[in-house]
Amino acid sequence: MTTTRPKRSRPYNCRDKKSTHDHGQSQTRPDTEESVQLPRKKVRWEGNSESVTTAADAENSSSEDDASSSKICLTISCQSGRVAGAYYDPIRCIVYVLEDTQEDAHLDLTNMFLEQCNADVVLTSSKADDPFISVLQKYANDSAEASGGVFQIRPHKEFSPHRGRDRLLSLRFLSELRTEDPGQCLPFDGSSGSEPRNAYEFMQKRKQAAGDPTMKRWNAAIRLANYASSESSPLCISCLGALLDYLARERAASDLDDDAGVEGLNISSIEALSIDKVMHINADALFSLQIFQNENHASIHSDKTKEGLSLFGILDNTRTPLGRLLLRTWLMRPSLSIPVIAARHDAIECFLHPENLAPASALQTHLKGIKNIPRILGLLQSGKAGVGDWQGLVKFTYHSAMLRDALTELHRGDQVEVVRKLVVSLDIASFKEIGNAVNETIDWEESTSNNRICVRPYIDDELDQRKHVYAGLDAVLCKVAEQICQQIPGDYAKSLNVVYFPQLGFLICVPMQEEWRSEEGIKVLDGWSFQFSSERVKDMDTHIGDIHPSIVDREIEIVQELLERILVFSDGMRRICDVCAELDCLLAFAEASRAYNYCRPQMTVDPIIDIDQGRHPLQEQVVDIFVPNNAQLVAGVGFGDSTERQTEVGHLQTWSSVVLCTGANACGKSVYLKQVQSAFMIDLNQVSLALRNYGTGLFFGVIKHLLNRGSQCPKVLAATHFHEVFQKNMLDPRGFPITFLHMQVLFTSSQGNILNPGDTSIPGDSESTNHEKLDPTSVVAPGEKITYLYRVSPGLSCNSHAAQCATMFGLPSRIAQRAQYVSKLVGDHELGQLLEEKMTTEEQEKIEAAGIATYRFLAMDLTNDQGSHEEDIKTRLVEALGRALPE
Repeated sequence: MTTTRPKRSRPYNCRDKKSTHDHGQSQTRPDTEESVQLPRKKVRWEGNSESVTTAADAENSSSEDDASSSKICLTISCQSGRVAGAYYDPIRCIVYVLEDTQEDAHLDLTNMFLEQCNADVVLTSSKADDPFISVLQKYANDSAEASGGVFQIRPHKEFSPHRGRDRLLSLRFLSELRTEDPGQCLPFDGSSGSEPRNAYEFMQKRKQAAGDPTMKRWNAAIRLANYASSESSPLCISCLGALLDYLARERAASDLDDDAGVEGLNISSIEALSIDKVMHINADALFSLQIFQNENHASIHSDKTKEGLSLFGILDNTRTPLGRLLLRTWLMRPSLSIPVIAARHDAIECFLHPENLAPASALQTHLKGIKNIPRILGLLQSGKAGVGDWQGLVKFTYHSAMLRDALTELHRGDQVEVVRKLVVSLDIASFKEIGNAVNETIDWEESTSNNRICVRPYIDDELDQRKHVYAGLDAVLCKVAEQICQQIPGDYAKSLNVVYFPQLGFLICVPMQEEWRSEEGIKVLDGWSFQFSSERVKDMDTHIGDIHPSIVDREIEIVQELLERILVFSDGMRRICDVCAELDCLLAFAEASRAYNYCRPQMTVDPIIDIDQGRHPLQEQVVDIFVPNNAQLVAGVGFGDSTERQTEVGHLQTWSSVVLCTGANACGKSVYLKQVQSAFMIDLNQVSLALRNYGTGLFFGVIKHLLNRGSQCPKVLAATHFHEVFQKNMLDPRGFPITFLHMQVLFTSSQGNILNPGDTSIPGDSESTNHEKLDPTSVVAPGEKITYLYRVSPGLSCNSHAAQCATMFGLPSRIAQRAQYVSKLVGDHELGQLLEEKMTTEEQEKIEAAGIATYRFLAMDLTNDQGSHEEDIKTRLVEALGRALPE
């Protein structure tokens, strides 16, 4: 049993192995403890679960699969009332920063930042303000319950502006200047020319070309000024440094052989978050408006969630991961720029044109083939890209060209901003060259089977020669096995194996004999050595022993040369992906508009809302028939100088700043409010609690206070059941600049005739309405029905119809009639009539008897043992009621 060791070990993950060639009677490897077992699968541990990845899974392990498990890390700090932060997006490989900004007492900006970045890991400084840390702890506790978030208070020294600046100056994309001269780039012909012929010389040349460290630091300092300044934003620089330290620690923990530190982080850009051009929406508003809605998995054993009935779920027809991410960003931070919104509307209108249905569908098809190129480029640079990542790059080059063709077919597409940006950015010639070079260089079939990147034949003569020798090892091993077998005595071994292991060398195995297990040990033949040495095996190792590692070395060099030529176009590819994400979102909006018959709104800077046949996008999905309604409001119409403002707006003179909607329960008032002004459920609950405690007085006071602001009166859409507020001494409908609306209901008789739905006029108005007024104390006849029309009409509804509904569902009519009568007196503040009402003699006798029975019952001692018997208790209760026991 002999073998030879390899000349040198290499850190390559080689998994292929040549077949074993046997000669003799036995065709199996001897079962000994020294048998070499090479791994056939790559095992990746994630948490408590084990997943096994084989070569056949290379295509499926695309970049999107890993992106879902990437964690977002946020570093944020607040000191002396100023807040700043930074977080890393692992999908786009971009760091987003919030520059030093003044925070309010309620820490609204901090909450907004936390909710919108949706971080999995939150780090802050030990010197941060105590209320600020409390907010972070609450967010971390909520995140831990939902998805296992992490919150850490790091030492203040990690949040130092000087330390942060040093970390930033080490970033590769800031310190290194890419070569833009095409003459210095190698051609895409696969030739090696005078390039180094081994990996060591190749890396040495790269190190020499890296440049002077002082110059690199100077370049980084110049570029850093474009993002943040340590003088004006020291907190932001501190948070950036702490973020980079954390990312470097995590990278070192997951990749032990990597000691590049901050310089090796995969960061493509730093972008500042603009807080003055977007709307700030907190989590309560997002929840109440159902912008996002996560639903738990049906199985109790799964913690996965999916998007439920939400606005995002309706609009999310995106085809790319970057498009879906951008759509979430748009909904979390809606733009306040009218030109930006108008440009998006122009694009949607173009895609909805009948002539553009086919081109728009083709655009979505080709967008689906565009993978997460920023992340793929990061994996290529770090040397961790797999076969699926290289294939994703080739698909990007193909679908980019197809996108360009589909864009040219758009009718009036040249008038759409996103189309113009994409046409200008698409460098089809270069991308085709990249795709062809990758396809001509990489052998996809061999790469998939070997689970590493392999090079096609006829790319490099030296590589082809090595592969030819390696391919002939079958015959060589068979011949060597025959020769060795002839030299071994028959009583020594009846069979043997000759095996070649990459990076280990050649191994000759003979079966273990029983006599060798004695104290004498293994009998060694002449010319053989049990210590992994043999003249014949040494000769083979000298000529072809390192053949497989040399093949891998040369393929790494060729692939690296190819990568260097590709990375010249990395910035352009990243820009195209950003534009494609925007195009993906706009195509998704167009698809939703076509499916749900949405129309284009006209945006204006004037403080008005004019909605014609408005609908609720979610409510109409869960009902059979949805009734659209109009809404008109204009700000600045209150008491005082509001008359001049009304004359200025011309045709809006009849509009009001306050619209008050009345109607029965469950008639659609809340849906109407939410579809117009985005009612915030948390605020509504707080107002509802206040009104329940203080009643009509507070409601009247709030409305009057807003109207007293005159030209500063905001747009208000309210609903109420307080009918008693509409009195001359309170909120007189004829004396307030308020638009009164009500939700219509319809009463029908048993014969199907339409009855009067109730009082729909303005109190004090002498003009008659379309229907006669219904007596508030009328009784509903048997068979009558009530139908909610969910339609808004002018006027008030001073009847909740609760008594009519109660009568329809079986409440005695005399009780409902009495309730209506009492409610009317309460609403008219005429409680004195109830006190002045005289009771009949029979009613007085009943009240007196009830009082006597009550006193007798209270005087009973039910705890007495003598009265514990059931019969005694019944007897005493009957006596208290003044009745006789039944015989």
